[in-house]
Amino acid sequence: MSRAIEHRYAEVNGVRLHYASAGRGPLMLFVHGFPEFWGAWREQLEEFSRDFQAVAVDLRGFNLSGKPEGVKAYHARHVVEDLRQLVLHLGHERAIVVAHDWGGAMAWNLAAFHPEVVARLVSINSPHPVPLARELRRNPAQQKASEYMQLFRSDKAERVLSENGYARLAGLLADWSAAAHAPDAQRLAEYRAAWSQPGALTGGLNYYRASPLFPPADGRAPPELDAKLFTVRVPTLVIWGERDQALLPCLLDGLDECVTDLRIERIAEGSHWVVHELPDRVNALIRAFVR
Repeated sequence: MSRAIEHRYAEVNGVRLHYASAGRGPLMLFVHGFPEFWGAWREQLEEFSRDFQAVAVDLRGFNLSGKPEGVKAYHARHVVEDLRQLVLHLGHERAIVVAHDWGGAMAWNLAAFHPEVVARLVSINSPHPVPLARELRRNPAQQKASEYMQLFRSDKAERVLSENGYARLAGLLADWSAAAHAPDAQRLAEYRAAWSQPGALTGGLNYYRASPLFPPADGRAPPELDAKLFTVRVPTLVIWGERDQALLPCLLDGLDECVTDLRIERIAEGSHWVVHELPDRVNALIRAFVR
């Protein structure tokens, strides 16, 4: 039987992180992306708290977690260190890490540079940095799909995305809203409450501003990353909704050159929000992988 969700805070790496925890056992850490928060993982907390300590964190800058000032505070190395220290703070040596979108970007780095704290990795519609950099440099289709990053990196992003009750942010969830498991009014209100936390919109957008990976612009292009430096050597499951409009399936090409123990599960009818659209199927894939 699943357990009640408890809300707690951890002081790690100079930042206060809010997290939701349920259940006991080995640690399964869930890491959200943009524009989400810990609540993205409600169905997973319900399922996996049966036999794990299931923890969903608010990343720095989001919702109820601390929001350091300045773009530099959102460089991947800082967020990765947050996650590494959180695992230890929770009293575990290692965690199964399940991550989506920006959370996945941080989890890829955590697994590559701190494999000692990652027992297994599940990445959901979040590209490994090496293929992402490659496709942003050379693939016009992925460049076009990623054009939204230019808005998110701009000075006007907060104004544009907060207009009309965060209408554009809600619009990002359109595929989820059209799915069988569409969010109800209460769920959408929770998202707007998270976006409305003081400094939260800037905190989330700073992940885009701090990243060197974005479509070529103003004579700048993403760097070519050395796959050897970013090699992931922990068992890894990639779940990919193939209807993702922002992250195209080409980002899976050559992934086996960056991950030594890799399983890929493609979901043809899933979008970027496959976790919400098909929670039972996603949970079954995770369950089979960690069993």
